[in-house]
Amino acid sequence: MIIAALDPGRDKCGFAVLADSGKILCQRVIGTENLMTEVNAAKADYGFSRLLIGNGTTSREAQGKLAQIAALEVIVRDEYRTTELAKKEYWKANPPKGWRRLIPVTMQVPPVPVDDFVAVILARRYLQEIKEIKGEHEHGAE
Repeated sequence: MIIAALDPGRDKCGFAVLADSGKILCQRVIGTENLMTEVNAAKADYGFSRLLIGNGTTSREAQGKLAQIAALEVIVRDEYRTTELAKKEYWKANPPKGWRRLIPVTMQVPPVPVDDFVAVILARRYLQEIKEIKGEHEHGAE
């Protein structure tokens, strides 16, 4: 199973495509005006049929646009604390260099948008939920 995730915003969106193992196949920040083009292209490239979308700022408008894509199930997810977690993930992937190493990352602001890390977090939360549900069903059947 391959899934996509979107953190919608007014000017930019975080977008990610993950395998069910949690492996990131695609992760980027895209301009909101290019949303449909980017999602359609990624759907053609990766073959996902399920897209998770954060319930934040411009979620409703993005959901309306995404509803036009054939054979795409859109699932709304809670974005609670995802920006905070995304900043931590950014610093793990891009540790500060030079004098910035001396300042705790909790006191620094990433120099680029972290919306793509939010999309990855939304996807991984969903995959974890699916894994837990499958585990409950397997244990319940014993």
